[in-house]
This record gives sequence, C-alpha cells and structure tokens, in this order.
Amino acid sequence: MKKLVAAAIAATMTLALGISANAAEYTINIGHINAENDSWHLAALAFEEYVEEKSEGRIEVEVYPNSQLGSEVDMLTSILMNSGCDITFTGESMQTYEPDLGMIGMPYLIQSDEHMAAVLEGEPGKKFEELMENAGMKVIGYFTRGPRYITSNKKIESIADCQNLLIRTPQSPMTVAAFEAVGAKPTPMALSEVFTSLQQGTIEAQENPLAMIQNQSFYEVQKYLIRTAHLRAWVYIAMGKAQFDALPEDLQQVVLDGGKYCQDYEHELFLENEEKFEEQLQEEGMEFVDVDQAEFAEAMINGVLPILTDSQKEIYEAIEAVNPEK
Repeated sequence: MKKLVAAAIAATMTLALGISANAAEYTINIGHINAENDSWHLAALAFEEYVEEKSEGRIEVEVYPNSQLGSEVDMLTSILMNSGCDITFTGESMQTYEPDLGMIGMPYLIQSDEHMAAVLEGEPGKKFEELMENAGMKVIGYFTRGPRYITSNKKIESIADCQNLLIRTPQSPMTVAAFEAVGAKPTPMALSEVFTSLQQGTIEAQENPLAMIQNQSFYEVQKYLIRTAHLRAWVYIAMGKAQFDALPEDLQQVVLDGGKYCQDYEHELFLENEEKFEEQLQEEGMEFVDVDQAEFAEAMINGVLPILTDSQKEIYEAIEAVNPEK
C-alpha cells in the first residue's frame, strides 16, 4: 500500500510540475497578449533561451503570444489555479486579487521615467512586490511602458471633446473612473477584441502606449493620436508562486536570473522603439494632436481620488514622495 501511495504522489507531482520522462524535468509556459513582433514577446524568447541554457536542459520554456492562452484575466486565473500558464506580464489587472495593486493604473501619478525608476527600485516597489506575492505571484522582473495615449477617429483637443466618447479601456476600475471623469464612456474589453471593435465602429477610441498602437496595427482603424500621456506604468514578469516554489532552489535562481536578463533585454528594445514608433505611426497617416495635459490630469486625478481606499492613499503619497523632481 505504501508503495502505491508513493507512486500516486509521484504521479501527481509529475503532472503539477510538468515533468517529462523523455525531455526536461520542468516545463514553464509563458503566455501574453502581445504580437510576435512586440518587445515583450522578443524578451520572452530571450528568457526561454537563457533559462534553457543555464538550467542545462532541465527546464523547457514554451512561449504563447497573441492571447493564445486567453485574455490577460484568463491567464492570471490559469496561473493562480496552476492549470497551464505559469508566467505572464501583468500590472493593475492584479487588483482583482489584491486591490492595492490597482495603484499601478493611477492616472498621472508617475511623472517621468526617472520617477518610475525611483518607484520600482525603492520602497513603493518593494510594497508592490509584496502585494503581488500576497496575491499568489512571484515577481521575477518588470517591463516599463511608455506613456499611454488616446487614439480616436474623432479629433480630441480638450476634455470637452471627450463627452460620450466610446473608448475601450482595460478592466481597471481606476482607468474607468478616470475616463468617466472626462465625460467619456469607457468600455472594458480584452485586447484581442479591440481592432475588430474599432473597425466595426462598436467603439470609437482606445488608449495604449505607442508600442501597442503600432504592433496592434491600430493606425489602420484610427485617425488621431492624442498626446494625453495619462498613464506611465509597468507590468511585472509574474510567475505563479506555487510554480516557483515547486522548483528546486538552484532552478529558482536560474528563473530569477532569467527574469532580470529578460527585463534588461526588453528595456533596450523599448528605448530603441519609442522614437521609431512615433515616426512610423505618423508615416502610416496618424495625426498627432497635442492637448493641455494639465487639464486632463486635474480631471482624471480628481475623478479617481474619491474611490481610493486608505491603504491606496498611503501608496499614492509614497509614490509622490519619491518623485525626484519634487
């Protein structure tokens, strides 16, 4: 009987850890929502190469771009249930599991790349990583993102032009509140549905960084890019804590080192791409529209502040306090 029990436990662990008798001991599945030409995907491939080499073949990494494993929410659920996806790139969407992580999506909170670095490498960053771990995720790195802009088929020059604007947003209460504060009608939906919805006129607008606007070909169905720069944020390279803890200590270190390698690799691509994407989008025919960002900031911040909890307000103040420009 003891032998049967031991065999059953071993079989269960084999399924849970992705162990294969014919190949690697462990399989790590990375899923994300971006296209194959995006820096996130290229960085995931760099992680794959690094981890497989440094683990000497004990870990196999599989990468699934373009929402092949479902929406971001689907992948988070899969990771936390340990049911197929092990790593994804995520930020404020984690607020479903830990509300304070929604502060990643607070509009106009982070004012510059230098401010973001101070947040991520300082006490606020440690707090966010603790929150991620409390929610069941091990942070192994992060990708900083460029400022988010509105794209639209309606020319927007002020808040007045946002009245009743049907705009796609992520499933983030803060983003929804921010756009409601400027009179828009935010419509949360999965990224994979956005292009078709814009094409069919179900929505008029969306908001994303330059890289996403370019790589998702939104320029084909959007005329204007509105320079609101309403959010500077990041996503974590996040692995299920259960999956991470199931690895032996030496392979945990390989994964952590791979996360840092992946982070640095992506950041070099990000810096190269920001200026290039702006030029490409203009060449594709998008008209860039400058707006009074202070006007948008005042409205959006005032729209979000009332919904913050006491602990979120503490994070807000901690992030403001590390702004090197203040």
